[in-house]
Amino acid sequence: MIANVLFLEDEPQLAKIVSETLQSRGFIVSHFSNGRLGLAALNSQTFDICIVDVMMPFMDGFTFTTELRKTNLQLPVLFLTARSQDKDLFEGYEVGGNDYLKKPFSLEELVLRMKELLKRNSLNLFTTEMVKIGAFQFFPNRQELLFNEQKIRLSHRETELLSLLVKHQNQVLDRKATLLKLWGDDSSFHARTMDVFITKLRKHLQADPHIEIINIRGHGYKLIV
Repeated sequence: MIANVLFLEDEPQLAKIVSETLQSRGFIVSHFSNGRLGLAALNSQTFDICIVDVMMPFMDGFTFTTELRKTNLQLPVLFLTARSQDKDLFEGYEVGGNDYLKKPFSLEELVLRMKELLKRNSLNLFTTEMVKIGAFQFFPNRQELLFNEQKIRLSHRETELLSLLVKHQNQVLDRKATLLKLWGDDSSFHARTMDVFITKLRKHLQADPHIEIINIRGHGYKLIV
């Protein structure tokens, strides 16, 4: 498939190699050296995927993605990062990233990850309609929960995960299938990350005692309303 790629990377040599490789594979690449330029490009062009370096001048990759998610929930974001600590990788998912590659990385793996993200994005997890969850109103397109006029802002990944739980309400949401759908693999790191997001969702929903997200050991999670 032909895909328009927004590529943000401030290292000239790496940017040149990646851009040329992607173009040789049929991708249309627009390269910029920082997040500010990337946001400006989004206002005038349509893209299918973003490849975003985390450490950039003027506006880093996490800030860029935070701004992007205020208006666009669907556009896949793949981070390129030299950071390796779990807290840094978790922050990337928290602000709305879909996947990451640690530097140095294989160009073949980059292409495979991009194709997988484009495939997953076609599934379109979000609905534009309000969904009732007990006493809560859930607005996936706004990444918000509303409870007695109180707004709870959700992260991009919280919104994706809650959308799947709602879709499978009162049924078991398979753990492995969810990891593959949202993270692209079922590694132990991503499994721990998903557990963190489940805990955060439980905290958001605790105002209604009739709502539970229970752990079905060995299988997954169930949203009970």
